[in-house]
Order: sequence, then structure tokens, then C-alpha cells
Amino acid sequence: MRYVEFKAAIERHLRENRGGATWVDLRDTLALPYDRPCPEWTARLEKEIGLVRRKSSGRALVWQLRPRAKAKS
Repeated sequence: MRYVEFKAAIERHLRENRGGATWVDLRDTLALPYDRPCPEWTARLEKEIGLVRRKSSGRALVWQLRPRAKAKS
């Protein structure tokens, strides 16, 4: 899987699931071929699509997209 495919799958899933998802949820739902997320790719997602990872209960981080700013009229 190339980065562009990974990015598209993550972005699509998080746009459809605004509450976010843990890495395990993303990996299993999207059938991603990785045990853990690549730190370099995760950093790129933060810059390119506004990925944020928030602490949840336990050790899991919830992946979400930063809300888009509303355009001024």
C-alpha cells in the first residue's frame, strides 16, 4: 500500500465517522496491512488532512480530523 492510498482510506473513514476511531479500529475496518501506524506517515497526515490524535480511556488514541474553518461571508 502506498502513502496516497493510506491517506485516502484514513481521510474517507474519518470524514464518515466524525467521532473518530482508534488505530485498531482503522486497521481492522480498512484491512490495513500494518500492525502500527508509520510515524512519518502519521506526521504527514497531521499536516495534510488535519489529523489529530486524542487520548481516550486507557492507552488508546482516538484519531479524528480537525474541524474545518467556516468560510466568511
